[in-house]
Amino acid sequence: MPAAPRRTGRRTYALLASAASLATAAALTAALPADAHESHHRPGRYQDVQLLSFNDLHGNLEPPSGSSGRVTELQPDGTTKTIDAGGVEYLATHLRQARTGHPYSITAAGGDLVGASPLLSGLFHDEPTVEALNKLDLDVTSVGNHEFDEGARELARLQNGGCHPTDGCYTDQEFQGADFPYLAANVQDEKTGKPILKPYWVWKKDDVRIGFIGVTLEGTPGIVSADGVKGLTFKDEAETINKYAKVLQRQGVQSIVALIHEGGYPASGSYNYDCDSPGAGSGISGPIVDIAKNVTPAVDALVTGHTHQAYVCTVPDPSGRPRMVTSASSFGRLYTDTTLTYDRRTGDIARTAVKSANHVVTRDVPKAPDMTDLISRWNTLAAPIGNRPIGWISADINNTGTESPMGDLIADAQLAHGRELDPRTSLALMNPGGVRAGLTYAAKGAEGDGVVTYAEGFTVQPFANTVNLQDFTGAQLIQVLKEQVSGANAAAPKILQPSAGLTYTLDLTKSGADRVVTDSIRLNGAPIDPSATYRVATNSFLAGGGDGFPTLAQGTGDLVGADDLTALEKYLTANSSATSPIAPPKADRITVVR
Repeated sequence: MPAAPRRTGRRTYALLASAASLATAAALTAALPADAHESHHRPGRYQDVQLLSFNDLHGNLEPPSGSSGRVTELQPDGTTKTIDAGGVEYLATHLRQARTGHPYSITAAGGDLVGASPLLSGLFHDEPTVEALNKLDLDVTSVGNHEFDEGARELARLQNGGCHPTDGCYTDQEFQGADFPYLAANVQDEKTGKPILKPYWVWKKDDVRIGFIGVTLEGTPGIVSADGVKGLTFKDEAETINKYAKVLQRQGVQSIVALIHEGGYPASGSYNYDCDSPGAGSGISGPIVDIAKNVTPAVDALVTGHTHQAYVCTVPDPSGRPRMVTSASSFGRLYTDTTLTYDRRTGDIARTAVKSANHVVTRDVPKAPDMTDLISRWNTLAAPIGNRPIGWISADINNTGTESPMGDLIADAQLAHGRELDPRTSLALMNPGGVRAGLTYAAKGAEGDGVVTYAEGFTVQPFANTVNLQDFTGAQLIQVLKEQVSGANAAAPKILQPSAGLTYTLDLTKSGADRVVTDSIRLNGAPIDPSATYRVATNSFLAGGGDGFPTLAQGTGDLVGADDLTALEKYLTANSSATSPIAPPKADRITVVR
């Protein structure tokens, strides 16, 4: 596959004053010959190549609010502090500053750049985000699971351009599509067995060549709607990367980076902790560790994502040599700066010289004017819809914790909507991954403190799932609760957010399904009757068995209601006013034993 040419006009921005950087670095011990750096007169043997990367932007063009717009930084004395972070006006400035003095610089991403986006982007099928990424000079990205939220045909439109098939063009100019390639090496068309998009891409400058292979997690079909992945198969991540690494090597490309939309869980919530420090509590766990241990040593670095975590770690490759594995949190709050030292003699990366650091996208730098203009332009189109008040709150309603106040509020809204459709509705269950943000009391714009706008509601629930009603036996309902911590969810529990009246104990000192204490499960104070029938409201994603809940796909008496955001809007409007705002739920429906 031919290498994509450099776009003209690349890196022509005025140099900005350098801002103080907040970073932590992980480095593989360097031991290079004296000619390790480029000579001013002739290229030396070694050439440092800068790799800037980020992941899981999710269309967050404006600075995300609440906890979604902060990162935790570990201080020298062992304490932590939080820093406001994110927003593409600041991300653009940081990336452009970081490129200064680095003639060999690549910008790559690890997927989920679109999908589950705030209204500013989501209302326009993420065209604003793709436009912003083009302005950021993104070179290449892997697909993530959220790139399939609207199906493969819509993903192809984001890549290639054209107006939306039903909503048409939003401006007087046709959407141009992405200037960068989306890589989908392990996503195949069921009929042809071929990748639906490019599997790899080669970056070239002068005599330096670096190949990129992009994959998303094999489990994508279990976490997106069935319609989004219809006709597609998702292959093993490591096997696919190894396959295309051989293809690249046969083409003479020895330097290879894998972009993997799958990740891990670091031992610390601070972005700058030392992931490779010895002793208990260091390192990362989760799916990316096994993937990294099985990806061929021919791959020199792994840029990852999906878990929204921050880490710069080394994980041994199959030959036992340490290899850099990075992730830059989510929502544009961090970017990773990795130095790859290219050996002109071998065409490969000198792995012992690789170093990497995560940097905070602070908001104390100048805003990039082109991003401010972009946001203003799309906000003008979105404002009539987004600024409409839909409710009032008395305090922040957060989406943090095993059971979150925001999750409970959504479940209560879906229960209320379910009872409008069918008064027999007993309870509602909400998947935690569908709660994309909380609601903040402080005004974001001119709406006033405590006012919830439609745009803020959209940010919380951007998927346009419907509220579905199904009948389950009590035995099935108990099984659903046990599936939160067993089967596909045994290693990483997915705790459903319960509506008011459903209570139980979650004992995390136990293992597997036993973590849900069966005898503790109550509905409005009464034990669940295994033989009785319960009418349950969920969103359409869960009703299809998504997120590892196969029993939720076995319900009967299906009834489809309005979309989930409409249910939330109606609930807020009916239960709050300017003089009587709604208070955050106490999040005390699940008793957690640790």
